[in-house]
Amino acid sequence: MGDASAPTTAEPYLTELAAGVHAYIQPDGGWCLNNAGFVTDGDATLVVDTAATERRARLLRRRIAESGAPAPRTVVNTHHHGDHTYGNGVFAPEATIVGHAACRRELLAAGHQLHAVWPQVEYGDIRLTPPEVTYTDELTLHVGGIEARLIHPGVAHTPGDTLVWLPEQRVVFTGDLVFNGGTPFVFMGSLTGSLRALELLRSLDADTVVPGHGPLAGPEVYDVVERYLRFVGRLAEEGRAAGRTPLEVARAADLGPFAELAESERLVANLHRAYAELAGGEPGAPLDPLVGFGDMTVMNGGVPVACHA
Repeated sequence: MGDASAPTTAEPYLTELAAGVHAYIQPDGGWCLNNAGFVTDGDATLVVDTAATERRARLLRRRIAESGAPAPRTVVNTHHHGDHTYGNGVFAPEATIVGHAACRRELLAAGHQLHAVWPQVEYGDIRLTPPEVTYTDELTLHVGGIEARLIHPGVAHTPGDTLVWLPEQRVVFTGDLVFNGGTPFVFMGSLTGSLRALELLRSLDADTVVPGHGPLAGPEVYDVVERYLRFVGRLAEEGRAAGRTPLEVARAADLGPFAELAESERLVANLHRAYAELAGGEPGAPLDPLVGFGDMTVMNGGVPVACHA
């Protein structure tokens, strides 16, 4: 359920990527409509991310059960944002929540983060459930005979990102390191770190890429993300040198091929992060969300961006 300005979206769907490996795609992939997935060997089940509302998380749980997989014992969060974690409580305490140490820290600090941005959405009963098992660099989980490697790429989309790599199946769940058809979003992370994360993703040589938002892809999706991020970096260098604000730069920018990406208003938030890094700011250091989302509202024609969940 969303607000009246949110578009009507299609129902989520499952796609089998390999034996026991499914992606859970939530169209249209816009704000608050993330992808998830699950891995099962028939005896154990691991879920990658949950959803932004209780209703959507329960639908994910039902679809997993309908596939014949046993009830999940593990949930991995790719990062702390509410669209990927608000549904954790639907799976816990039967399932153990796993994530990067910074994912736990950021989730606890953010609290009911989606409620703060989109108070009108019917989220349902959201019990904040942070990862109870955390790691710092890399952690390997075993779902029966299926190996799932959790890899922290450094600060990228957020300080606590995790990519989930299934080496035997050549499948990677990227979380929001990758948006397919949507504009990348690095306001809470790092522009330079996101570029490094893409190099890490390329080095895995995956055949199938499950992005955090948008349709399934192959590794070619990395090229679009990289070109966009480098475009943001160039705009930031030129704009800052000219003494222009991120909003001034964003409003004057010619998006060119990136105009076809949804959520184009994210450009100004990304510029805020790029400016901060050019000024010597630490990757992931908090920026004022009121400024970031306020400027995105300006870029969105004066209308606050809508949660699509």
